Amino acid sequence: MKFQLDAPGNVNLVRGYGPGQLRIGETTHTTGVILTATTVIGPWRPATAEDIGADDLAPLLDLEPEIVLLGTGQRQHFPDPEVLRALYARRIGVEVMDTSAACRTFNLLVAEGRPVAAALIV
Repeated sequence: MKFQLDAPGNVNLVRGYGPGQLRIGETTHTTGVILTATTVIGPWRPATAEDIGADDLAPLLDLEPEIVLLGTGQRQHFPDPEVLRALYARRIGVEVMDTSAACRTFNLLVAEGRPVAAALIV
């Protein structure tokens, strides 16, 4: 039996992820991106979770999501807690996971109509 995610039309969904690339819709990205159901911001500067600075989250905060998924590459790595303080201060939920898991979770939450944003390191 084949399962297929049924999502509203005209939304950004992650169609593929592998080391060094991320496919959103029909566009392949080779750098990190910030993603919502309707917005793609790229390139996103950080190459690792350790590279994420408070300034890197500014475009994410402008989108005013309720939930942020932080995809940290092939493995889960937590950024410095000080970096995430701006999200916590605005009562934005944050989940840190490897990018593959963040992509799958993003697609599910978008299909549910949830106000989610993903910051994905490729």
